[in-house]
Amino acid sequence: MESEKVLNKNFLCLCGANFLFFFSFYLILPILPIHISNVVDSDKSIIGFIISTYSLACLCIRPFSGYMMDAFYRKPLYITTFSIFGLLFLGYPWANSIALLILVRMIHGLGMGSTSVGGNTLIIDVSPASKRGEAVGIFGIFSSIAMAIGPMTGIFLYNHIPFKTITFICLGCCALGITFASFVQTKFRPPIVRPPLSLDRFILKKGLFAGGSFMLIAFAYGQLVNYIAMYASEIHLNISSGYFFTIYAIGLMMSRVYSGKMVDKGYLTQVITVGTCVIVVALGLLAFCTYAPKDYLSTLFLLSAWICGIGYGITFPAYNNLFINLAPNNKRGTATSTYLTSWDLGIGIGIFVGGSIAERLSFSYSYAIACMVVLLSMFYFIFVVTPHYHQNKLR
Repeated sequence: MESEKVLNKNFLCLCGANFLFFFSFYLILPILPIHISNVVDSDKSIIGFIISTYSLACLCIRPFSGYMMDAFYRKPLYITTFSIFGLLFLGYPWANSIALLILVRMIHGLGMGSTSVGGNTLIIDVSPASKRGEAVGIFGIFSSIAMAIGPMTGIFLYNHIPFKTITFICLGCCALGITFASFVQTKFRPPIVRPPLSLDRFILKKGLFAGGSFMLIAFAYGQLVNYIAMYASEIHLNISSGYFFTIYAIGLMMSRVYSGKMVDKGYLTQVITVGTCVIVVALGLLAFCTYAPKDYLSTLFLLSAWICGIGYGITFPAYNNLFINLAPNNKRGTATSTYLTSWDLGIGIGIFVGGSIAERLSFSYSYAIACMVVLLSMFYFIFVVTPHYHQNKLR
């Protein structure tokens, strides 16, 4: 009989693997642009293009990863993609040209996209149905912790040891994560009949309405992640912009478990609506920072980070559960990939549009427009997605 306890051995092993997976990713993230600039003599636009190819590859592989997770045994596939992701860290020191860096970056993105879909699918498999919201929330906390400490650790290590050594540390983290994943025991699944190839095997059609609203939320997140340091410089912030992500991660962790429990009690759509509203408030405060008195600027900046973390901490796992509830058990991978594809697509559009707006106006205008986009997402979710969800949910 399936245990009703969330914190069982399988769950904790997957959480440990998830932490090490994202820790290795965030460890190298802030120092990779520096390394690339040392390897190739190119301007910032070329360096940005090299780094962005990772996201493009990640976006392209998501739908296929969902199909693979549904068509093949999930645990071996997860360990395989995790291994590819880990080994690719060794490619960065070896790549000594723009073409090779793009190649390594794109293959690494394929590994990232596949492994993240696998992890999010497996955590649903090993969690009791009555506590999936809480389980997804706790699972996400481990990636939030990695996001909070990974970049700082990476910068510290880069100041003391060579870049090549750091890539071996990343590989070691992945090896340990794979070891944790190998201890996971999943339920026996009968011999799998490969489903015929069709659009619904790659994209969850019933999730397209929810994907639209989730994409609009991701639109704002893309600007937060990529432009917050430049915005801090634009408004002459007197503290490091790195604190934004630390405070953001704290807010994220604070809200994850509570929101998950509310989802398990049947308040899924209400949780998403509240979380989206919180993000609107946070983005509004962030956009207002440019007009704030100097004495209150840092406080307002960090307050917006904390509120933003709470908002995304509420909505992210709730949306994950929404997609899962729209899919039969044999399409959990497809549901997860649709959920993550919507996220990646929104981030990509946000990065492009936000940068264009900032170039013509300012980053303050970018965040103000992002605030309005998320507000649009909230109304779209209330009046379109919520009725559609209640008509089509399977559990």
